[in-house]
Amino acid sequence: MTTLMVQGTTSDAGKSTLVTALCRWLTRQGVSVVPFKPQNMALNSAVTADGGEIGRAQAVQAQAAGLEPHTDMNPVLLKPNSDTGAQVIIHGRAVTTMNAVAYHRYKEIAMQAVLASHLRLSATYPVVMVEGAGSPAEINLRAGDIANMGFAEAVDCPVLLIADINRGGVFAHLVGTLELLSPSEQARVKGFIINRFRGDIALLQPGLDWLEARTGKPVIGVLPYVMDLHLEAEDGLDQRQTEKVEQVLNVVVPVLPRISNHTDFDPLRLHPQVNLQFIGPGQGIPAADLIILPGSKSVRSDLGYLRANGWDTAIARHLRYGGKVIGVCGGLQMLGQHIHDPLGLEGGPGSSAGFALLDISTVLEAEKQLRNVRGRLLLEDALVSGYEIHAGVTQGTALDTPAVRLDDGRCDGVQSTDGQIIGTYLHGLFESPQACSALLRWAGLQDVQDVDYHALRERDIERLADLVENHLDGALLRQLCGLDASSAEVN
Repeated sequence: MTTLMVQGTTSDAGKSTLVTALCRWLTRQGVSVVPFKPQNMALNSAVTADGGEIGRAQAVQAQAAGLEPHTDMNPVLLKPNSDTGAQVIIHGRAVTTMNAVAYHRYKEIAMQAVLASHLRLSATYPVVMVEGAGSPAEINLRAGDIANMGFAEAVDCPVLLIADINRGGVFAHLVGTLELLSPSEQARVKGFIINRFRGDIALLQPGLDWLEARTGKPVIGVLPYVMDLHLEAEDGLDQRQTEKVEQVLNVVVPVLPRISNHTDFDPLRLHPQVNLQFIGPGQGIPAADLIILPGSKSVRSDLGYLRANGWDTAIARHLRYGGKVIGVCGGLQMLGQHIHDPLGLEGGPGSSAGFALLDISTVLEAEKQLRNVRGRLLLEDALVSGYEIHAGVTQGTALDTPAVRLDDGRCDGVQSTDGQIIGTYLHGLFESPQACSALLRWAGLQDVQDVDYHALRERDIERLADLVENHLDGALLRQLCGLDASSAEVN
């Protein structure tokens, strides 16, 4: 069995994208491959087939490999709830909240979870395709590393190093990263991949020749910059829009300090009839047809942020003029009367008054609700599927008019009696074409085009695999994956 690891010179160098591409490229060849990320820090997550929680990027990589997401694909997930602390999720379950110093001491325990998951995957799949985190050259984080070279050394696997030329300084990134590694770690790096190149490759060739001569390692290929490629972001907010038609629905989403699962809104961002605007601190709140309050990892704190930035007044005015509002997960909780956190799960223990737009109140409890669900919107009886990730238990009379009737017999969320507000715990609400179209009609859009978001994602995964096929050294990649035993040894 073979493990191959992709590490990056920086965050957002293209690690997640490359692992996704390689998973589909191998799957096309009939190779059984599984994605793996030892440690992930992200607020975009997904619910797995075994009822746990992993990073969203690994769920997309699982799709690329033709697999259902599983907690072994991302055994350690860190979900920041402040600038210095995070919830620690091991094998899909939240075990504690720690500050950065405490977690640094905890890494020895976390590494055992990582190695246990890797052992199970490598016993089942011929190829384990691993994604690193950040950069292996973070000197202050080298001790006890479980995310990059610490893992590679522990399982004795080769490494590919990817860098983003669009940032500038690509040769300094690659050579500098290599120089900061130990001799044994340097030997693990079997080649370089340059990402997001625009221009004439002939102008880059002298640099590639120099890099190979300087390091003694091959450039496996140069991936082009692709303007309209969509892959769900691991954590960063993607605000790119597709080309829009003349008549659009204007949708506004506040960028909360601890916004979670903002990939919920990718189907709207990519919809040709939706103008989606993420509004950050210091920006004016524009007029809109629909305001959506997103999920949050620190609901009470983010509720205070919204008030401090005038969103309570803006939402009240928006509703007075007939606008529509959707609250998703933490956003649903904010629309209620109160949010209680007696255990201090997301900060200090206490309670906060909500926007009081719905007759519900929420208590945060230690045990998360983690489910993949299907059902129907009460709007138009539209099919909907999604997933729940929340610690809140919500009660109140407004729940008597739910937003969704689930296939397991439960009801979810709220639809206000005046028809202006919908709240739900379902992430992925807009991914189902019927549900998305029904919600857009409810918000005021006429003649809605049905858009199949899953088909768009599948199309772009295929495009990624094409990039590997056309721009990387496939023979060398197959050798590194242990698929061509007769190939010459890689230096």
